[in-house]
Amino acid sequence: MRYLNQYIIEDKDKKIILISGPRQCGKTTLSKSLIKKYSYLNYDFAKDRIKLQSYKWIKDIDCLIFDEIHKMHEWKKWLKGYYDVYGIPPSIIVTGSAQLESFTSVGDSLAGRYFHYRLHPMDIKEARLYYAIDPSDAYDRLMKTGGFPEPFFNQSERFYKKWQKTHLDVVLRQDLLDLYAVRSITKIETLTELLKTRVGSPLSHANLARDLQVDPKTLREWCHMLEQFYLIFKIVPYHHNIARALLKEPKYYFFDNPRVKDLGARIENLVGCALLKEINFVQDTEGLDVELTYLRNKDGVEIDFCITLDKKPLILIEVTTSDTHPAKAFGVFMKQINIPYAYQLVANLEKRDEFDTDNNIKIRQLADFLAHFNLTELAKSFI
Repeated sequence: MRYLNQYIIEDKDKKIILISGPRQCGKTTLSKSLIKKYSYLNYDFAKDRIKLQSYKWIKDIDCLIFDEIHKMHEWKKWLKGYYDVYGIPPSIIVTGSAQLESFTSVGDSLAGRYFHYRLHPMDIKEARLYYAIDPSDAYDRLMKTGGFPEPFFNQSERFYKKWQKTHLDVVLRQDLLDLYAVRSITKIETLTELLKTRVGSPLSHANLARDLQVDPKTLREWCHMLEQFYLIFKIVPYHHNIARALLKEPKYYFFDNPRVKDLGARIENLVGCALLKEINFVQDTEGLDVELTYLRNKDGVEIDFCITLDKKPLILIEVTTSDTHPAKAFGVFMKQINIPYAYQLVANLEKRDEFDTDNNIKIRQLADFLAHFNLTELAKSFI
């Protein structure tokens, strides 16, 4: 059972369900676990493509599961047409390893006809709640073998390294080529290697473009492609003016945590993945306007993460390996902005050593904090 099961079950008889997320994060397994009588059709298989195009599948079922149909020409128009004619039941679940909602140029919009859920790899909270795995054990697994279910539960670093290579090859050399006419796969592979060394740092697209000897516009397009296929995600600095925030340098993180080699950056990456997962969960299940950003001023003073609610800062989070002294950046920003919560998450800290400072900055053990973090409760208390 995954953390989205109950929400999808509640909604599957009301709307089309779109489930997107990184390849091999468990979308198909989740979909098939929700219902006993289903018909599963994968656009990657030739026989299933024929069935899809001619509407020939078993009719006496409770659910239709369409996998990877975003690769179909005008798939939204096709799905909209089917839904408008036949409706529900049976339930319709569409899964894909690309951000399905982003392909707005393909066919007609599905607006008003679907609910979208984003499935993430395992994290400390899900491991604790659904698999009774101790937070410290889950943290160690995420640092060594990542959160994708197969290597996470296998727990073998040797298995993970082989899995990691094939996972990247499939995304870049199969999925990317299926949707984009990309000729520079080798340079995109080089880009992913360079991004690993820049995790957690504001990124200049212009500087990175020079390193790769490509145009900055091309570099941005490549980064966007990697985002579309859930290899990486970006966060932009918080600014009350959204347009100005988007123009500033973003930070990139990897969904597959062990790809990041530097220890400190990998710890920050782990936290970034957990926070984005929690934020997407609140967005998809509650419809709240929460976002993941970071804080940085013109003097280079920075806080790793800032969670906003209705475009206003709600939570500041700084990540350290061992340092329990509150980051000076807290004082800088908390004097300028009214922020209800501020946490410094320390990886190498015993739970018994947690404390609150005089200026209301909470020093917390990283794994335990992430295991119990409930953004829904915090956000609703300020609505």
